[in-house]
Amino acid sequence: MSETTKTDPADQGLVDVLVIGAGVTGIYQLYRAQEAGFSVKLLEAGSGVGGTWYWNRYPEARFDSESYTYGYLFSKELWEEWEWSERFAGQPEIERYFNHVVDRFDLRRHISFGAKVASAVWDETTGTWTVRTTAGTEVRARFVVAATGNLSVPFIPGIPGREDFRGEQHHTSRWPKTPVDFTGKRVAQIGTGSSGVQIISAIADDVDRLTVFQKDADWLTPLNNGPITPAEQAELKANFESIRETLNTSPSGFLHQIVMRSGLEDSPEERQAFYEERWNGPGFTKLTEHYMDMLSNETVNAEWCAFMAEKIRCIVKDPATADKLIPKAHGYGGRRPPFGTGYYETYNKPNVSLVDINETPISRITEDGIETPAGAEEFDIIIWATGYDFGTGALNRLGVRGRQGLPLKEYWSDGPRTYLGVATAGFPNFFFPGGPHGATGNNPRYAGDQVEIVTDAIVHARAGGYDTVEVSEAAETEWTDSMNNSKMSSFLESSYFYGGNIPGKPVKQLLNPTGRWALQEAIGAIKQNEYATFVFAKAEAPHA
Repeated sequence: MSETTKTDPADQGLVDVLVIGAGVTGIYQLYRAQEAGFSVKLLEAGSGVGGTWYWNRYPEARFDSESYTYGYLFSKELWEEWEWSERFAGQPEIERYFNHVVDRFDLRRHISFGAKVASAVWDETTGTWTVRTTAGTEVRARFVVAATGNLSVPFIPGIPGREDFRGEQHHTSRWPKTPVDFTGKRVAQIGTGSSGVQIISAIADDVDRLTVFQKDADWLTPLNNGPITPAEQAELKANFESIRETLNTSPSGFLHQIVMRSGLEDSPEERQAFYEERWNGPGFTKLTEHYMDMLSNETVNAEWCAFMAEKIRCIVKDPATADKLIPKAHGYGGRRPPFGTGYYETYNKPNVSLVDINETPISRITEDGIETPAGAEEFDIIIWATGYDFGTGALNRLGVRGRQGLPLKEYWSDGPRTYLGVATAGFPNFFFPGGPHGATGNNPRYAGDQVEIVTDAIVHARAGGYDTVEVSEAAETEWTDSMNNSKMSSFLESSYFYGGNIPGKPVKQLLNPTGRWALQEAIGAIKQNEYATFVFAKAEAPHA
């Protein structure tokens, strides 16, 4: 594969780089591979671009990362011409943004929609991947980049009778394009994670009644959204270079400023004032602009939790309901913190009720509604806000087979084994930026780091005349062990970041608890050492 020659896509469907998934990571990978001179193609299961932001179109679906920190940074012109209307944009605006990007950079012609991948099989004799869709379309590629994302496979718990329900039922991540009419309806919502908390306040005024079934209370704080003013727009455009530098190097991938002091350095009165500032701050600043030891110092964490608990009790009028909304089993950062708008206030409405399923479990779904030990209740609509098979869910469903026909799902049967969260041994020319073991924080930022190293690796292979590139077993083992053995994570093993929400799934680390700086440091070392942790090889015979 010469440095100046592109594969002819007409050559029996052979392309240099095949990307799977048109979400934020897949679009960027498509752009970078094309920019590097490779022939490209992207397969997308949906009928439009945006990934998570194509599928999640439920009421009030929106960012909880600041809009301008989530978007792309590779083009100053794009940054200057697109103006986000809100600090935390809603789904329709986000979807418009991704459509603008693929059209602005002429990427749509490389995308096949309605192309759900059924299998991806490595062919030792040709040194290529054969990828087949559920419709029977076949594509051959030298490199496959599965940008399938962490939040792409919905999880619905195995509650008996779900198929018997005669009303409407929708999972948040498979929401219909046609708006759901909630007017005067009896609605049950199962789940109160990051998606569920957004819906509740959005539909409460329309429904006849809303019953929320909660499994785990979370430390929800206000999103504190608002419009981006003209003055702020001008400031964002004027400071593109410095903003890009910060976002490209920030450990969290945000513009937030780390507070370099312990909470115990402040007086009790100063801490209470600080907690009030954090409560009123936007989004993830409650986590990223908190005291530097908030997650590690039990005293500070407990005090912050007590502050939030008192806020909840002040907002929610019914003491029993307020008590159900206050987490008892974990401190702040034990689970992924959600953010809401008017969430706690919603429980003051007479038509909204909260059921703790640990006290009153769901026995079954009936034709007309939901049955619990307390009795049967009729519903017209059931919302499943029950999360995802995080990290490995999508990759394990692609039908990937590497050397000697080894299924990826089998190789990962005891949890993912990766290097940098982008590659796994025994699966040459196969990468998965944005998948397990990437980093923590603002997803597009660390996934962008991964796209860059994937692109650099295949460019390095082309420059050296190599046909295959794969990670060494030693590098994979070292990286995977560092993920699983790290003590730096604050998340509980019962959280979806460990797969603890999926019955039968091995409880293993699915994030990179060592953080983005460790990822970037490793990437820098790879380049400095001429990609020594990868194995590059030339084919023994010409490609078929």
